[in-house]
Amino acid sequence: MFKSSSNEGVLDSLKTGEDIIQAINDDNWMMGILTLVKTLNLPDWWVCAGFVRSKIWDVLHGFEARTPLQDVDVIYFDPVNTGEADEKILEGKLKALRPDIPWSVKNQARMHVINNLPPYSSAVDGISKFPETVTALGVKLDENDRIILAAPWGIGDVIDLLVKPTPLFSNAELKRVYDVRINKKNWKATWKLLKIT
Repeated sequence: MFKSSSNEGVLDSLKTGEDIIQAINDDNWMMGILTLVKTLNLPDWWVCAGFVRSKIWDVLHGFEARTPLQDVDVIYFDPVNTGEADEKILEGKLKALRPDIPWSVKNQARMHVINNLPPYSSAVDGISKFPETVTALGVKLDENDRIILAAPWGIGDVIDLLVKPTPLFSNAELKRVYDVRINKKNWKATWKLLKIT
């Protein structure tokens, strides 16, 4: 995991975890989202997937405008309250505060059942089970409002614009799921420099 050391600095390019953290720190919209989610006091919470990935790709493609997100993925890990209804209540709270955001809230303590896998040990373990390495990213604020970046498969692929499956989705059966998802997402139409395997 990467943790910001300060809230100062100017972003030159994205080469390291610190660069990614600085890009997010300099983005008032993203910081507003993180600050808002933090107010829910969720256990082991993260804002993940496209929220992080799209920011990185937008910067690397030189986009001045943010690429719209289908949803803002908020995850947490609560092994006690694992009902889907609990997630919907949390989504409702976020929608009441920011109705302009397409919120999606998922408790990673129950997602192993949905994905037919052994139980996850944490939210970051859940992130590691995402289909693509470039999507297996999450950020949150620590107690001092510094950004923490979780990247269980590293940041090399997302910075290199290389889309490939995580180890879980590399086997023959799940690779088909990955391939269908990649075709449906059609990311290359937006981010033309991507290399997809």
